[in-house]
Amino acid sequence: MHESTQTSAVTQTAPPVGQMEQFYYDNRIVRLFMIASIVFGVVGMLVGIIIAIQLFYPPLNLGIPYTSFGRLRPLHTNAVIFAFVGNAMFAGVYYSMQRLLKTRMFSDMLSYIHFWGWQLIILAAAITLPLGYTTSHEYAELEWPIDIAITLIWVVFGINMMGTIFRRRERHMYVAIWFYIATFVTVAVLHIVNSVELPIGFMKSYYWYAGVQDALVQWWYGHNAVAFFLTTPFLGLMYYFLPKAANRPVYSYRLSIVHFWSLIFIYIWAGPHHLLYTSLPDWAQSLGTVFSVMLIAPSWGGMLNGLLTLRGAWDRVREDPILKFMVVAVTAYGMATFEGPMLSLKNVNAIAHFTDWIIAHVHVGGLGWNGFLIFGMVYWLVPKMWKTQLYSRNLANAHFWIGTLGIIFYALPLYVAGFTQSLMWKDFTPDGYLVNGNFLQTVTEILPMYMLRALGGILYLSGVFLMIYNVWKTASAGSFVANEAAEAPALVKVQYTEGGWHSFLERNAALFTALTLITVLIGGIVQLVPTFLVQSNVPTIASVKPYTPLELEGRDLYIREGCVGCHSQMVRPFRSETERYGEYSKAGEFVYDHPFLWGSKRTGPDLHREGGVRSDSWHYYHMLEPTSMSPGSIMPAYPWMITQSYNADDIAKKIRAMQTLGVPYSAGYDQQAKADMLKQAEEIVARLAQETEGRIKTTPDKEIVALIAYLQRLGTDIKAKPEEETK
Repeated sequence: MHESTQTSAVTQTAPPVGQMEQFYYDNRIVRLFMIASIVFGVVGMLVGIIIAIQLFYPPLNLGIPYTSFGRLRPLHTNAVIFAFVGNAMFAGVYYSMQRLLKTRMFSDMLSYIHFWGWQLIILAAAITLPLGYTTSHEYAELEWPIDIAITLIWVVFGINMMGTIFRRRERHMYVAIWFYIATFVTVAVLHIVNSVELPIGFMKSYYWYAGVQDALVQWWYGHNAVAFFLTTPFLGLMYYFLPKAANRPVYSYRLSIVHFWSLIFIYIWAGPHHLLYTSLPDWAQSLGTVFSVMLIAPSWGGMLNGLLTLRGAWDRVREDPILKFMVVAVTAYGMATFEGPMLSLKNVNAIAHFTDWIIAHVHVGGLGWNGFLIFGMVYWLVPKMWKTQLYSRNLANAHFWIGTLGIIFYALPLYVAGFTQSLMWKDFTPDGYLVNGNFLQTVTEILPMYMLRALGGILYLSGVFLMIYNVWKTASAGSFVANEAAEAPALVKVQYTEGGWHSFLERNAALFTALTLITVLIGGIVQLVPTFLVQSNVPTIASVKPYTPLELEGRDLYIREGCVGCHSQMVRPFRSETERYGEYSKAGEFVYDHPFLWGSKRTGPDLHREGGVRSDSWHYYHMLEPTSMSPGSIMPAYPWMITQSYNADDIAKKIRAMQTLGVPYSAGYDQQAKADMLKQAEEIVARLAQETEGRIKTTPDKEIVALIAYLQRLGTDIKAKPEEETK
C-alpha cells in the first residue's frame, strides 16, 4: 500500500522517473520519545490517582506542602498533557513524517536537541510545581524561564519539521502533514500570546493582562491548547496509523480537506465558552457559543472519516487489539467533540460549569481519545521497529478491556457527581430558601463517586503496566533497527495538466503554512483585539482599589498553594449563587488582578465575597485544621503557613511591577509599602489574639497573616448597587 494512502485528483503527463536514492529513516528518535511517553505516562497517571484519593481521604496530603492537592494537581495535568501525550505525539510525528515525505528528518542534531530539551522542560516542571512556583494559568502554570525554554525548543521542532517538509521526495503533502503544520504554527502563537509576563524574580512573574482580559487570553489559550496540542496532531496520527493498521486507504480525501480547514478555522473561536455567565462581555460569550456549536460539523467529519476508513475491515477489529484501541479512541473523540459544543450552550453550561461533569468530559477525551490512540500506536510501532511480532495479543486485549473499564469507572461516577452537585447547588425549599445552604453538604454527598473515580484510574494504570510488560517482551524478542533503509526516486519537476486548488497547496509547503497561520489568526484577532482596545468592554468601578501590600502578598501565597484549583472567584448571575454567596461579580472588580483567579472547578465554595463573612481566627483554624471549622471537610491542612514567614523585603519590587502594569499605586509607594504591610499585619495579629483570648499567638511576618488579609479583602470593594458601575 502506498505510504500516504491518499488518492489525489492530480494527473501528470508522462512524468520522467527520478533516479532512485538510498537513505535511512531515524528510528532512534522515535524510540526515545516513545519510552519517555510511557515513563512519564506512568508518573502522571500515578499522581492523578494520588490526588483522586486525596479528594476522599485528605490525610494522603501528608501535611507537607509538596504533596498537597493544590500543588500536585497542576503537576498531574502538565505531566499527562505535555510529558505523556506530548512525547507520544512527537514519537508519532517523527515516525510518520519521515515515511510520508520519503526522507530522513532534516537534522539529527535538532531531533536530539528537541528530545533532551523537552525532557529538561518536563523535569523543570516536575521540580517547580510541587515547590509552589506557578502562574496559576490552567495548562500554562510554568514560570517565565520555563516558558522561554518551551519557546526555544518548539522553534527547534518547527525548524526540523519544516526543513524535512521542504526537502521531501514525496511531492504532495499527505493529510497528516497538514495537521502537523497546523499544530506547530498555532501552538507557537498560543504560547507566546499567553505567556506575556513581567518577571520580578527568577521564578516569579505577573501576567501583563488583568481581570477580564487575562481570562479571555487564558481560555483562548486553554481551549486551543486542547485543540492544537491534544487534537490536531492526534488527528494527523489517526490519518496515518489507522489506515496503516487497517491496511485500508482513508475513506475520503475530499472530506479530509473539509475537515482540516473548517476545523482549524472554527476551533480558535471557541475559547470563550469556558467563561459563560462570567464577567466576560456578552458579545464574546455569544461568539464562543456560536462557533462551539459549529465545531460539531468538522469534528464529526473527522471522526466519520476515521471510522469509515475501516469499511470492509470490521471483522479484523474483533480480533486485532490495535484496531480496537483505535476504534474506541476515534469514538471517544466523537463523544467528546459532541459533548463540548453541548456544554457550550448557555442553558447546559449553567448546570455543568464548576461541577465534576467537566472533569468527566475532559477525561473522556484524555483517557479515550489521546490515551487509547497512543496505546494503539505503541502496539503497532514496537513490532515494526524491532522487526518482530507482538509478544501477546491476549495481553493487549486484556489491556484494552481493563482500560475501557477504567474509563467507564472514571467517567460515569463523575457525571453522576456533576449532576448531583448542580441539583444540590440550585435546590430551593417551597419557601424560597436554599435546601443545601452549607456548601459542604454538596461535597460529602458525592464522596462515593470520588472513590469510584479513583478505582477507574487504578484500572486504567493497571492496563498501562500490562502494555509495558507486553512491549518489553516484544522488543526483547526482536532486534531494533536504529537506521531503517529506504529508497525513493528523487523529486523531479512534473508537468501537471489538471488538479484542484488543494493539490496546488499540497505541492507548496510555504504557501500552505502561511495560509494555515492566517486561518487560525483570524479568530484570535477578532476576539482579543476589541477586548484590549475598546475600554468600554471593561467598565470601571470607582470604589475598587488596588490591593494593600499585605493583601498582595497573601494573594501570591494563595496562588502558590493552588487554591484556585478548588475555589472559584466568580459569582454568576443566578439566584442560587447570589443567595449563597452575595452580589454577582462585575468586570470592573478585577481590573487589578494579575492574574485573574476565576477558577474552573468548585470542589469548595466560591470565595469572591468571602471578605468579612468570617472572623480572622476562623480562617486561622481552618487553614491549620479544616475539619475543626468544617467537620467532614476534604480540604487539606496547611500547617506550614502557620510557621513559615513571608519575605517582606520583596514587596517593594512587587509594587513596582504592579505600577509597571498600570495599577495606580502612588509614585514612590514602593518605599512605603513594607511599613504599611507590617502595620496591617500587626492589626490582624492583634485581632487573632483578641478573638481567641490569647490562644492564637503568632507574629506579623507569618504567611497565615498575609493569607487572612487577602481572604478578608475579597469582594469588599463594592456594595450591591449596580448603578455604581460606570463607563
